[in-house]
Amino acid sequence: MTESITTCCSTKASVRQKYDAIARDQLDSGYCMVDYKPQQGYHAQADLGLGCGTPVDHADLTSGEIVLDLGSGAGLDAMIASPLVGEKGMVYGLDIAQSMVDRAKSNALEVGVNNVFFQEGDIEQLPFEDSSIDVVISNCTLNLVPDKLAAYSEIRRVLRLGGRFIISDVVIEGDPDPTLLREAEEIAGCVAGASRKNAYLQLISSVGFTDIEIVRSHRLKVINDHDGLESLTIRAYRRLS
Repeated sequence: MTESITTCCSTKASVRQKYDAIARDQLDSGYCMVDYKPQQGYHAQADLGLGCGTPVDHADLTSGEIVLDLGSGAGLDAMIASPLVGEKGMVYGLDIAQSMVDRAKSNALEVGVNNVFFQEGDIEQLPFEDSSIDVVISNCTLNLVPDKLAAYSEIRRVLRLGGRFIISDVVIEGDPDPTLLREAEEIAGCVAGASRKNAYLQLISSVGFTDIEIVRSHRLKVINDHDGLESLTIRAYRRLS
């Protein structure tokens, strides 16, 4: 497992409980880390302010591709991906909270997309066949997963040979004051599950991904400039052999 700062938010039960409450509008999503630009597929009702990047913008999706959105929440990124893969493609959304899945299904129905399918599931044990997915996307979710090695191993397993992932996530850069991290955790929520940046990138490489590239990065100013929190959008590929 990658080095991370551990709190209760690194447990699956607490993550499920928190995002269940957000899905039911019983809890505010907290610190908003990214603003989406208006685009086809954007649905304001699905934007709960939970992302830290815009992975679909860097995914280069094409018609007919099969996409898997990990931690799909209320369905925003999946619905943005939907028109890009078209009627011949498919987007699967996976979330740990059934209430989020239900909300995403409702949002998709309201928008009228028919190539998106949402289901509950565990990122550490993906309910998909080997080599069945062209592209994996995720937005500020892997930092919540306790066993990131298992998660990235599962991503590799379900990707076809030559398939790619584009993942936005929060990492820790440098050696920030633990007090600032705790304060940022209280505001932004579950950033304490974030890994150190170098360890995070090394883990991705160790699983067997190639052409690892940081396509976008920006510092997150939750408390101040010394929080040590950074949002990365990373692209990498499964080897052809």
